[in-house]
Amino acid sequence: MLKKNVLRRNKDFSIIYNKGKSFATKYIVIFYKKNRLGYNRTAFLASKKIGKSVIRNKARRRMKEIHHIYKDRLKEGYDLIFIARKGINDVNFIQLVNTTDFLLKKIKLFR
Repeated sequence: MLKKNVLRRNKDFSIIYNKGKSFATKYIVIFYKKNRLGYNRTAFLASKKIGKSVIRNKARRRMKEIHHIYKDRLKEGYDLIFIARKGINDVNFIQLVNTTDFLLKKIKLFR
């Protein structure tokens, strides 16, 4: 059974990349686009430039945990793609939380 709040289709990713907006910091990029659904859909990406699979998975786990912290405070009806940048695993978790907080405030996704 698939979760409804996870982005999976290539078509959805293409639409968000082409028609959505993005904001970035040194460690995380967030692409977002309003959807016509009553809930948010998310994806967490880390390319091979980040490192081997253990490093990439750690980066994704950290981004998922940060999203879990802010999930209840976010506006509904958005597609979000969190992309890890090189060096994300070199900083501590608190810095990543502050960076993501800054990005989400800049995007105005908080209720």
